[in-house]
Amino acid sequence: MPSRPILPRPAPGQLRWWVIGTVGILAGVALATWWGLSATLGQPSWQTLGYKVVSDGEVRVDFEVHRPGGRALTCTVEALARDFAPVGTSRVEVPAGVDETTTESVTLRTTSRAVTGQVKTCS
Repeated sequence: MPSRPILPRPAPGQLRWWVIGTVGILAGVALATWWGLSATLGQPSWQTLGYKVVSDGEVRVDFEVHRPGGRALTCTVEALARDFAPVGTSRVEVPAGVDETTTESVTLRTTSRAVTGQVKTCS
């Protein structure tokens, strides 16, 4: 007959502190989860779908915006050079609409050749 492993037990009088510690950890995890969700729910989100370097002076950026409630937003789109320095920036007005998610496209004029384009912020 195989023997069962013996689990360690807290020292006498220490059980109360184990319970307090466990409850404290659970409360901390619950608080962190609540804080994380409250900071992100209802906020706009965006994703760069792609970009195309049109010429040495232009880049086109395609992006998708999720706007809770279909509210109007202003997005800042930027073109970056090889060293990640911004070489073009544009503010794009995304009008309010029925759909919460919309796809936008913008062509940015650049001061030198860009190698990428991205959405920096939407608010």
